Amino acid sequence: MKYIDEFRNRDLAQGILKRIHEISKRDVSIMEICGSHTHSISKYGIRDALPSTLRLISGPGCPVCVSSAGDLNRIIEFVRKRGDVIITTFGDMMRVPGSASSFQEEKARGSDIRVVYSPMDTLEIARANPGKEVIFYAVGFETTAPTVAASLLMAKQSGLKNLSFLCLHKLTPPAMRALLDGGEVELNGFLCPGHVTTVIGAGAYRFIADTYHSPCVVAGFEPLDVLQGLYMLVRQIEEGRSDIEIQYTRVVTWEGNRKAQEIMDQVFEINDAAWRGIGTIPASGLSIREEFADFDAERKFVMERGINEEPPGCSCGQIIKGVLRPYDCSLFSAVCTPGDPQGPCMVSSEGTCSAYYKYGGKRA
Repeated sequence: MKYIDEFRNRDLAQGILKRIHEISKRDVSIMEICGSHTHSISKYGIRDALPSTLRLISGPGCPVCVSSAGDLNRIIEFVRKRGDVIITTFGDMMRVPGSASSFQEEKARGSDIRVVYSPMDTLEIARANPGKEVIFYAVGFETTAPTVAASLLMAKQSGLKNLSFLCLHKLTPPAMRALLDGGEVELNGFLCPGHVTTVIGAGAYRFIADTYHSPCVVAGFEPLDVLQGLYMLVRQIEEGRSDIEIQYTRVVTWEGNRKAQEIMDQVFEINDAAWRGIGTIPASGLSIREEFADFDAERKFVMERGINEEPPGCSCGQIIKGVLRPYDCSLFSAVCTPGDPQGPCMVSSEGTCSAYYKYGGKRA
C-alpha cells in the first residue's frame, strides 16, 4: 500500500505541475509567508520544477526570525543584570545571536535559561521554584498565542505569583499589508500559512483581495498541498481574479477557531510591534491586557530598550522581506552556517536561510 500511495502521489504531483506549466503565461511573483512552506518547497525541489514565469519569494514566515534584535538584546541585558530569575523559551531562540550575546552564551555563563516545549511547562517550573521569578519569553504568530494565553489564565487560577510573560507575539495579516504598502517587492499573490489560518480563519485575508487585489490561497504543508495551492493561485492570476481560496480544507475554515480567538481576546490586546527588517508595523502585535498586569514582565520589571542592530554583515532583515535571497548574502554558507549561525534565518528550523542551506547548499 505504501508504494501504491507513493506512485499515486507522484502521478498527482506531475499532473499538477503539468497544469501549472500549461496555464502560466505571464511573469508573476508569489510569496509564501510560512516557514514550513519554505522548507517543503526547498526539500521537494518545487521551486526548480516550476515554469520560469513563476517566481517564489520567501517572506516573514519564521516567528523566531521576525523578532526584532532590540527585543532580544533587551532580555539578554536584563538576564545579565538579574541573576535571580529563570528564563524559559522555545528551543530555536537559544542560538539566535544578539548584538553581543545569545541565550545559549548567557546560559553557559551561568544564567538560568531553560528550553520548554510548551508554555504550560513554565507553570511547573514556577511551582518548583517559589523563591525565584520565572519569565516566559513568548514569541510566535497566531498559532502559539492561544496556548500562551491559556497558560496565563491557568497561572492566574493557580495563584502563581512568581510567573510572568514577556509577550512578543506577532500578527500575520498586518505584515502582509506592510509588505504590499512598502512596495520593495512586487507581489502578485500569497500562499497563506495553514496553521496560522486554522486559528484566525481565511476571512482574515479578505482585505488583501478587496483592497490590494492580490489573490490568496491557504495551503497545507505536504508537497501536494503546496503544488495545488500554487496551481490555484496561478489560475486566479491568469483569470484576472483576486479571491481568498482554501486548499487546506481538511483543517482550515473561513471563520477559524472561535475558542482560540476568544482566549486570545480575553488575555491580549492589539498593539504596534517591531519586526526585524521591516520596522514597527501598526497593530501587528499582542500585549497583555491591564487586568493581567501581574503576569506582564514588562510591567513587573524594568527592562531597558535594547539596541536594535543586526549582526555585522547579516542580511536577514532583507531576506525576511523577500528583497534578497539567502544566496545574495555574503555570509551565507561561507561564514554563516547552521553550526555557526550569524543571523536568525539560519538558526530557526523555519528560517529561510536554514531551508536554502539544508536543501540547496551553495547552489544559486
